[in-house]
Amino acid sequence: MTTLPPWAERPSLVGGLLKGFVLTLIVACVLFPIYMVVLTSLSTQEAVTEAGGLVTVPNGLSLAAYEELFAGGVVTRSVMVSLGVTLVGTAISLIVTVLAAYGLSQPGSLLHRPMLFLVLLTFLFGPGLIPNYLLVSSLGLIDTYWSLILPGAVTAFNLVVMRAFFMNIPDEVTDSARIDGASEFRILRTIVLPMSKGVTAVIGMFYAVGYWNSFFNAVLYLNDSAKWPLQVVLRQYVLQGQSLIAGQTGVGTVAGQSPPPSLAIQMAIVVLALLPVLFVYPFVQRHFTKGVIIGAIKG
Repeated sequence: MTTLPPWAERPSLVGGLLKGFVLTLIVACVLFPIYMVVLTSLSTQEAVTEAGGLVTVPNGLSLAAYEELFAGGVVTRSVMVSLGVTLVGTAISLIVTVLAAYGLSQPGSLLHRPMLFLVLLTFLFGPGLIPNYLLVSSLGLIDTYWSLILPGAVTAFNLVVMRAFFMNIPDEVTDSARIDGASEFRILRTIVLPMSKGVTAVIGMFYAVGYWNSFFNAVLYLNDSAKWPLQVVLRQYVLQGQSLIAGQTGVGTVAGQSPPPSLAIQMAIVVLALLPVLFVYPFVQRHFTKGVIIGAIKG
């Protein structure tokens, strides 16, 4: 009789109930803060004042905070900057990572071992803050959107994971295409990439989340506040407690209309920062096991 390992055995009734309770508790701990943030962003001044901070019980919901943000101003502009940087940066990062990973996955490629050694070396040694700034400055990227994209265009971890996945593709498949006269670019485009949709989606999400959440490069390299991405605005007005003055967001000074509470505006900015990741993740989550875990273990 074959005995299963403890983690593969069917749990007892008590064990199943305990596991369900623990998972429910974890989900509640994750969702309750999000619930408070969303509810506070939809609350009126009276509800925020009555709650003394974050609102937990609905009392007079209002979309004034979101109307304020989307009426034009620094927040609306920062959302557009973040979207543009994320889309362009993710596309560039994916293209460069795919090309580099495919080249490094071919043992006979030019300078294969030295290039792979340099990539792996970045896991152990980083250039440091000052050399990075001097490099960006010497390239003339200060106060440009490219300073948010090019310094982190390729991540060694993502490159190694994608290379490991490419190495798992049977050599017979690519060799047969070479015999038929297919070039390396055609093999990559028509054979390798269609077989690697999972890992490509996962790496693409890693890059997109990284670009969307990045703020440190913007703080270092952008002097013009009009070019700030959303995360810098989030840092300035939520974490550091600076107020959104009239005219920076939009409609707060319209005659006869009281401005929404500053806490509701801050929480609305937090919601805007969370929405893209929460929207994209469910479509990519099913690829995580196949795209990362399998490739990383076999690589």
